[in-house]
Amino acid sequence: KLPAAVGFVAFFLWELLLSSVRVAHDVLTPGPRHRPAIVAVPLDVTSDAAISLLAHLITLTPGTLAMGLTADRRALIVHAMFAPDDEALRREIKDGFERRVLELLS
Repeated sequence: KLPAAVGFVAFFLWELLLSSVRVAHDVLTPGPRHRPAIVAVPLDVTSDAAISLLAHLITLTPGTLAMGLTADRRALIVHAMFAPDDEALRREIKDGFERRVLELLS
């Protein structure tokens, strides 16, 4: 589990840096570049711990916010400042954060 944990932390720190730079750039430069969206991200994680960890990671990343779960707990509702394409945002969360949460907690 140690290599998965180290990879997980490194991935999150990299995402934290990238998103911080993106938000700072948008705030400091003239004219907004953001395209906000609210999307439902289907979940492969099922445990309370995995869902909670995923939601917290998304919320801790500047420019994104986990708003809640659907009633059937099969999708996470996410607000993103930069979402030019809803499907690309879903893939980014699933292939990045969710995949690593699954690796870490399985």
